[in-house]
Amino acid sequence: MSWTGRFLSFARDERVILVSIGLATFGLVSTMITALTMIRDDNEIPPAEPKTQYITQDTEDSLQLDTLEKLLDHPNFSIKEIAVKILCDRAANDPEVITYIWFGITRPDYEERMDSLRTLAVLTSQTGNEGLARLHDEKAYSALVRCMELCMQSTELPVVTDIHWDEYYLRDMGERFCLMFLTELINKYGATMLVKAKFVEKWLAKQAWGNTPEERRRNFKDYMDYRNNRITDIVNRIKHSRRGLRALEKAGLIDKESSRRRIRELPDLLMEVEEEIAAGEQSGEQQSRRTREHSAEEQRLRRQHREAMVLNDGTRPLGREDIIERDASPA
Repeated sequence: MSWTGRFLSFARDERVILVSIGLATFGLVSTMITALTMIRDDNEIPPAEPKTQYITQDTEDSLQLDTLEKLLDHPNFSIKEIAVKILCDRAANDPEVITYIWFGITRPDYEERMDSLRTLAVLTSQTGNEGLARLHDEKAYSALVRCMELCMQSTELPVVTDIHWDEYYLRDMGERFCLMFLTELINKYGATMLVKAKFVEKWLAKQAWGNTPEERRRNFKDYMDYRNNRITDIVNRIKHSRRGLRALEKAGLIDKESSRRRIRELPDLLMEVEEEIAAGEQSGEQQSRRTREHSAEEQRLRRQHREAMVLNDGTRPLGREDIIERDASPA
């Protein structure tokens, strides 16, 4: 049989015919799917991205109080948050509102004080550094200290002499609110105004440190050594100023020798900067105050401290770690 006959015989085989039909069908279907996919991709209309819309200051100012009240009840959380932010911004820039809050936290009624403290907490949390800056004045520090006095009178004094547990979280909620605000303030602005508001005399010294002077000093020292809470943070900042050390000494919480030694350890530059800030707040002028130099050794130490570099970018209060002093040299 010739090759032509063998080919015809192979082509007439049913198995070959079925395979050929199957391949042809597969090729046709694949071609149709590919063509339809290309047509679909070419005619696809992408969804338009939503444009970000910002609320201008004019739009905020035009919103009336009744409108903001309705927005506060809106089910959308973002809209409600924006309404709260607008109200807090308005309150932070309204001196009457701030004065009313200070009046509220100094009222004898406990619930009225707590409502004012919660309002103040919302105000500072929504406005950030701007709201915190509104608290940095003598009226604010005096009001917070007075609030702590009232909270102390309305509850029993906690035990501060047990070194095995921290009483801070069992303190009155109003006291903890005030301590939170004071911690944020002194971390940003220093403790000078807090000391001037008599925080040590009106609140810290009235804690149950003990009955005798020795017992009070010992228990206070143990508290500072074994605790790590906002009270110890505030006291540590107070110890960075000469005025604060003298207040602690006068209150009987540290002895005279420790106070004088700590004052000598503080660099003159740091003390002078703190005093200049305090003087600027009172008179609006920067005045340099220097302590008397009683001996040649003190003069040498003071000259050495003055020969220093201060590295601070202004984002935090000036601290001892920011000052690089010249190495000591023989007298």
